[in-house]
Amino acid sequence: MNENKTPLDNGKVSKSQGCLALSPMLVFLLLYVAVSAFIGDFYKIPISVALLAASMWAIIIYKGKNLKERIETFSSAAAKSDILYMIWIFILAGAFASVAKAIGAVDATVSFTLMVFPSEYIVPTLFVASCFISFSIGTSVGTVVALTPLAAELASSGDANVPFFVAAVLGGAFFGDNISFISDTTIAATRSQGCNMQDKFRVNLWIALPAAIATLACYVFLTHGVPEILAPEEHDPWLMLPYLVVIVTAVVGVNVTLVLTAGIGCAVILGILNGVDVFDLASFMGEGIESMGSLIIITLLASGMLGVIKESGGIQFILQGLSQRISGLRGAQAVLALLVGIVNLCTANNTVAIITVGSLSRDISRRFGVDPRKSASILDSASCVVQCLIPYGAQTLLATSLADISPAAPFPYLYYPWALAITLTLSIIFLFPRRYSSR
Repeated sequence: MNENKTPLDNGKVSKSQGCLALSPMLVFLLLYVAVSAFIGDFYKIPISVALLAASMWAIIIYKGKNLKERIETFSSAAAKSDILYMIWIFILAGAFASVAKAIGAVDATVSFTLMVFPSEYIVPTLFVASCFISFSIGTSVGTVVALTPLAAELASSGDANVPFFVAAVLGGAFFGDNISFISDTTIAATRSQGCNMQDKFRVNLWIALPAAIATLACYVFLTHGVPEILAPEEHDPWLMLPYLVVIVTAVVGVNVTLVLTAGIGCAVILGILNGVDVFDLASFMGEGIESMGSLIIITLLASGMLGVIKESGGIQFILQGLSQRISGLRGAQAVLALLVGIVNLCTANNTVAIITVGSLSRDISRRFGVDPRKSASILDSASCVVQCLIPYGAQTLLATSLADISPAAPFPYLYYPWALAITLTLSIIFLFPRRYSSR
């Protein structure tokens, strides 16, 4: 199915057909989120098991094709180029994280960080650094790769709450991804709505910046007076070089796969210079790659399941249902946010969600007088809110895998997406910024 088509290009989806097509999402949410919340433990039901059950249900209810064709549809969705590209990043990230830790790069970086910043400002510092890096490189994934291992090690050094530290990195990563000029979500939103990036940035800043400031204030308040995190014993500062290479190359805009490859190469060279056996380094890299196995399986299952939902008419049903329930300027803006948010929930990819609803959103904006700069900002912001909060999003899966925690563990500490949701809602209710809310 062409992602650029409007919702009615392939005919109308009936209510019964649409609800059935979306039911795999309900199966997953019930098994993983509802049951885990009920028993109070998100480690009891692995996310891979919940996704497997939901995927099997998606294949069972997929009508009009035989079993082989249903499985081929599932497999085609899982094997899309953007999914395989993400898996490449996972593999390289696992190798880099493992070899960097093995040669002492993580400990050296943690030791330096704790010497420079007081313990009570570590989490706010991580959030600000994440905001800056993600804005500079335009990708939340690259930011997660660069900062999550450091955040997890900093938390572990002081026996602190690892999910809390990881959540600060995730929140900051989506702040920059939302407003960066070179972010794929910014490009998708501005092109689909017919406005330029500078104007969208000005509007988006009114929504994202207050949320970021409020989040930073929360982190400062919550970490004030925390017990001191003792720095590890002093390490050779040269061992920080792999992390510096990753952060600097990412900031200057190098492709994330090349960033990680450079980091791995730097770590291997430093390891050899410090007397680490080449075969041991290869073993460390292999362990890191293997540690990504569960993450890769989850990604493939989620992508395949969501692909079947789309082919069954689930996405089309959402688009046609919401597009018929619009009343007034505020209602139109609210529907734009709901459209991209719900589609994002069903695709686990904020860029794909924006592209999917882009044409329809532009038609709605024209019909109800929504300024294209505001509609682009709404699409980008709402998709970032959902992408940051879902436990099966690529960024969350990667961050929690690198930190060795449950995908649901950071959820209680994800203050930024909730703050962004609030500021976005207020911008719709009160139509601010005024000059960009209507034509």
